[in-house]
Amino acid sequence: MSNAAQLYPQHLAELQRRTADALARGGFDHLVVPSGTLHYQAFDDRDYPYAVNPQFKAWLPLTRTPGSWLVITPGQKPKLIFLQPFDYWHVVPSAPSGYWVEHFDIVVIRQPEEALQHLPGVARSAVLGEVQSALKDYAPNNPPAVVNYLEYHRGYKTPYEIAMMREATRIGVRAHRAAERAFRAGASEFGIHLVYCQAAGQDANDLPYSNIIALNEHGAVLHYTDRDRVPPKHLHSFLIDAGASHHGYASDITRTYAFDAGSEFQAMVDAVDAAQQTMCDQVRASTDYKQIHLDAHLALAGILKDFGVIKVSPEAALATGVSSAFFPHGIGHGIGLQVHDVAGFAASDAGGTIAKPDGHPYLRLTRVLEPGMVVTIEPGLYFIDMLLDEVKKNGYADSVDWARVDAFKPFGGIRIEDDVACTEAAPINLTREGFAAAA
Repeated sequence: MSNAAQLYPQHLAELQRRTADALARGGFDHLVVPSGTLHYQAFDDRDYPYAVNPQFKAWLPLTRTPGSWLVITPGQKPKLIFLQPFDYWHVVPSAPSGYWVEHFDIVVIRQPEEALQHLPGVARSAVLGEVQSALKDYAPNNPPAVVNYLEYHRGYKTPYEIAMMREATRIGVRAHRAAERAFRAGASEFGIHLVYCQAAGQDANDLPYSNIIALNEHGAVLHYTDRDRVPPKHLHSFLIDAGASHHGYASDITRTYAFDAGSEFQAMVDAVDAAQQTMCDQVRASTDYKQIHLDAHLALAGILKDFGVIKVSPEAALATGVSSAFFPHGIGHGIGLQVHDVAGFAASDAGGTIAKPDGHPYLRLTRVLEPGMVVTIEPGLYFIDMLLDEVKKNGYADSVDWARVDAFKPFGGIRIEDDVACTEAAPINLTREGFAAAA
């Protein structure tokens, strides 16, 4: 029996338990989840890439079955209404198979409207999905009490989910190693991207997010996705932020390399990498994730001070906002069924919001860490003109050695990112495990 087959029953039992509690909160008898439908572009007959409803793929590893439905009623076996249309224009989804099918009552339909005869009464159902999933008068209602409860508890990953994320990491690591080889061979950004996709065995519709493949100064664009077709005349650096998917779960991995392994920029990369591993070790039960973010600012400002880029103390750089000019994003986010997983600011499973620290608007997670949570830790240092101009406008130009900034600008920036699981004891760094296994 595979590891997934062994772990899946416990995962399903946990989802059943959460669903029973969520339905009781909302006063419903059934949870109904459409897989989602194809969306078509305005004034055209082309559809957008299909993305499965995360509430659907939480239950079973189906990610390419538009028009299907799940019905979960406490005390009963879950029902899958599986759309397998008659269609000679497109590939029809294969009949359900695998370790999970025995746990569901499965009904195969040939037309989307046939689902209506298998769905419970809408009045007593919490229907979670997009408005486009509506069938006649049967439409998603997304009751907040149910959604808040389920999304909050999605922050706690089951052993099955950790296993799926480990496999997504293994695929991503394999592709990262291929991408680094392509960089060192002189490939263009677009060429590196193609190498990555080939090594992962995944294309744009499979990957959990659009690959960031940045050479030289492009590393200073946080979400750079343009991908030049021609390599630069002189290679300085390579920043790659790219993940992979497995059975609906994501990995999210970032690495930065200098073309010259003996350069000062590589020394800075190594310093950020060492600091990042210390931050990963902070992913422990009862730790406030906001504090990891603030500690990261101090650590990164210390690196800037050590390399002569700033002339003030790390504490002064944080207090004046100078550190944010070099590290403008958050330290990370939750990850799982979605790359930026839900309920990052939730105060409880009943709703509410935990505020971000003042002056740090881009942090995506503010909860206190607990066992089962999986988060990314992704510190970065960048040389971004518009943010550095703000430092000058705000009266803190004397805090920076601008000649040192100019020396590092051609390299763009540095980001190191791992996916880390919080446990009852030491954290599990899924990404470092993946690279170690691939060595």
